[in-house]
Amino acid sequence: MFMEFLYFPEDKSEYIPAFITLVIFMIGALATMYLFYKKSKKDEKMFDEQYDINKYKIDHDEKVNK
Repeated sequence: MFMEFLYFPEDKSEYIPAFITLVIFMIGALATMYLFYKKSKKDEKMFDEQYDINKYKIDHDEKVNK
């Protein structure tokens, strides 16, 4: 056979620890993504306040609409 490295256990209870580990890592990955998203939004707001990006955009839009 060509796939001797694959192992499918007869006792399906051996899948339980792997499933628990998968769930733990998925929760960790989702939590990390959420924290990155939250930090990114905070940094974007701080950048906009520091450089007044929105003020220039509004002024430009008003000039274009006149």
